[in-house]
Amino acid sequence: MEHRFDRESERDAAVIQLSGTNLASRDKLIEEYRLRSEAAFAPATLRNYRQILKGFIQWCEQEGHHHTPPIEPKVIAEYIDHLGGKIRSTTIETRLWAIAEYHRSHFQPNPCRHRLVELALKGVKRRYGAAVRQAPPLTKLEVLKTIRRLGDSRRDVRDKALLWIASDSWCRASEIVAFRVRDIIRQDDGSSLLFVHRSKTDPYGEGAYAFLSDRGTEAALAWVELAGLKHDDPLLTKSQPNARVAPLNPTSLSRILKKCTGRDDISAHSTRIGGVHDAFRIGCDLSSIMVAGRWSSPEMPARYGRRILASQSAAARVAEVYNDQLNDDLSG
Repeated sequence: MEHRFDRESERDAAVIQLSGTNLASRDKLIEEYRLRSEAAFAPATLRNYRQILKGFIQWCEQEGHHHTPPIEPKVIAEYIDHLGGKIRSTTIETRLWAIAEYHRSHFQPNPCRHRLVELALKGVKRRYGAAVRQAPPLTKLEVLKTIRRLGDSRRDVRDKALLWIASDSWCRASEIVAFRVRDIIRQDDGSSLLFVHRSKTDPYGEGAYAFLSDRGTEAALAWVELAGLKHDDPLLTKSQPNARVAPLNPTSLSRILKKCTGRDDISAHSTRIGGVHDAFRIGCDLSSIMVAGRWSSPEMPARYGRRILASQSAAARVAEVYNDQLNDDLSG
């Protein structure tokens, strides 16, 4: 009979084998796992993991549960019930990932794959819903109107460059603040490519390219010249003349966008979502949208464009045709 490879089963078999080693050897393995995790995971991922784990351990202590791996699946299921309705189901799934990683780090089987845990998560989703909150879109037209309102002060020149880069490139906040002057690659038609060294979906730094229009390039270079930035300097820095040359914090992008547009509901992700909305509105196909936003699967851009796609659906077209026909009949 042909053996079918099952990664989780093979991993569990390895865990069972390791569980038979002596305590000193296991402690060495656990410490080595910790050190290798420090190198393998992004700092933000590690911070999130530790924060989630701290909260889970506090909950276990409050409820009188054992919190050292292995933790019983029924305890994890009870934890899910506790979280239901308080946080989104996607956030619960992230917490389950941290609990699973906690067990992997101690070379213990993952209790989050137990059927009790799966059913608890399904129950929470059914009761409270599984909708993912999405940042409101910031479309190109609104960005252009915002740019026209800005003046010629040092801050305004910087903010114009930021708005052009964000709306042209569809880059994430972490990608935008990581750009350096050298990452602007000029093209013959006046536009540029921005080299994205590393991203959420490219943790190992294979690199990718994002688009910057000719006017966006002009705005970015105007800021570089005004700020006196050098080849290896961050592309977007603080606007104060005497400020230390350092990249902006990703959280600053949302604050700047809110201030420039006068909208409190948007975030740094809004230009990425707005770009998808604009693309669907003018008839771009999903594959070209995936290339522009550097998505490896169609799930996220399709999710971003749900509202636009609904207004362009067959139902919308049928309604338009028959409404036009009705109007013609009434006018006749």
